[in-house]
Formats: sequence, structure tokens, C-alpha cells
Amino acid sequence: MASQPLPLPRFAHSLRIQLRVIGALLRREMLTRYGRHNIGFMWLFVEPMLFTIGVTALWTATKSFHGSDLPIVAFALTGYSSVLLWRNMPGRCIGALQANLPLMYHRNIKVGDIYAARLLLEFGGATISFVSLAVLFIAAEWMSPPDDFLKVAAGWLLIAWFGAALAMGLGALSYLNDLVDKLWHPFSYLLFPLSGAAFLVAALPKFAQEIVLWIPIVHGVEMVREGFFGSKAQAVYDLTYLIPFNLILSVVSLIILRYVSRRVVPE
Repeated sequence: MASQPLPLPRFAHSLRIQLRVIGALLRREMLTRYGRHNIGFMWLFVEPMLFTIGVTALWTATKSFHGSDLPIVAFALTGYSSVLLWRNMPGRCIGALQANLPLMYHRNIKVGDIYAARLLLEFGGATISFVSLAVLFIAAEWMSPPDDFLKVAAGWLLIAWFGAALAMGLGALSYLNDLVDKLWHPFSYLLFPLSGAAFLVAALPKFAQEIVLWIPIVHGVEMVREGFFGSKAQAVYDLTYLIPFNLILSVVSLIILRYVSRRVVPE
């Protein structure tokens, strides 16, 4: 009896196709969204940079109180860059499938590929913006280098994981019901002030800490700030809550995505 061929070559071939599909969708998305005019795809990270710089300048000019003696520039950068990371992902995925239904005629393009391309684009833009501003502010001596680079990266990736899992679920649900799009915007505005961007958990009263720590994003933001400021941040977070929450949210979103994938009708 002839031996069965190893599955590795077949897997490698499938992986190459998958990467080519994602790469093509990324290029298509950048051209569709930003075009070739002005600075083109550079708006991907210039736009979030402008928003963060605006907030930082406003906070610095008004000497806003944020419940600690941490530098306002670094506090605003870590907070509002994190907001742009998790908040923009669902916004880009909601309605994405409806806008790309003609692509579903291509055999190698799946529903998940549409969302993956948009999520990678948002993650890349927010990350480049965050890193660029951090380097700029450190070079200008407006803030000190991070105390722990690895902790900053870990917190950033956990926030991105939450945003991506939420975005896939809401994106798939929006194909079934347009109400998702209408509800997400007011909900995101309500969640924004509770996300930890503008406060430290340790500065809140005890009863308020117990409430905001139910919100998973807060744990990621606190971890990023601890990575930047070390023990001065007095960070309060629990990875044994955040990681299982992200896992459960990911599984639920993938189940919804699979359900929707079987009901997509290309136009």
C-alpha cells in the first residue's frame, strides 16, 4: 500500500493562496479608501495621528486633570491611541460584507478574508500612529521612553484582540440586520469615556473601580500605561479576566461568522 503524502506541502500551498488573497484585499481597500491623491495611503496613520495630537494639545493647553501626576502628553497618547485601536475596528467591519458582495464570486475569497483585510489595515494604521507619535514625543523630550516595551506591546495586542473579535461579530451581525450599524455608534460613544482613556482606575472611588473593571478594554489600557510609566502608574488590571473574555468573544464571533458565511448571496 502506498504511503499517504505529507499534508505540509498542501498546507503551504493553501497558506500562500491565503496570503495572496489578504494582500490583494489590503491593496484594494487602501486604494478604495484613500485613493492616489494628496498623500494617498499615508492617511491610514496620519489621520489617527492628527486626532491624538489634537487631543494631546487640548489637554496640555487646558491642563486637564486626569487623576494622577503623570505627564499629560504621555497620558493622552496611551489613552486615545488605544481608543482609536479598538473603536475603529468595528466601525470598519460593520457593513463591510455588503460593500464587497461582488467579490464573493471569487472562489478563494471568503467572508472572513474581507474582515481580516480591514482589521489588519486598522491595526497597522493605529500602531504606526502610536509608535510614530511616541518616538516624536520622546525625541522632543515631552515624554520619557517606556519603562517596559514588552508590557506595552502585550497590552496593545490584547486591546487589538478585543477590537478584532468584537469587529468580526458585529460585522457579521450587520449583514443580518441593519440595526447593528445604528446601535454601534451611540454605544461606542457611551463606551468611550468608560474605556480608561481619560482616567486611571486607581484614582477612582472603590465602587467606581468595581464597575469599570467589568469593561475589558480598561484592563488593556491599564497594562499599556503600566508598561509606559512603571510603578508610577498604579495600574489596576486582571489578565485572568481580560484573556478569557477575549477568548469567549472570539469563539462567539467566529460562530456568528460561520453562520453568516453559509447564507451570503453574492450580488
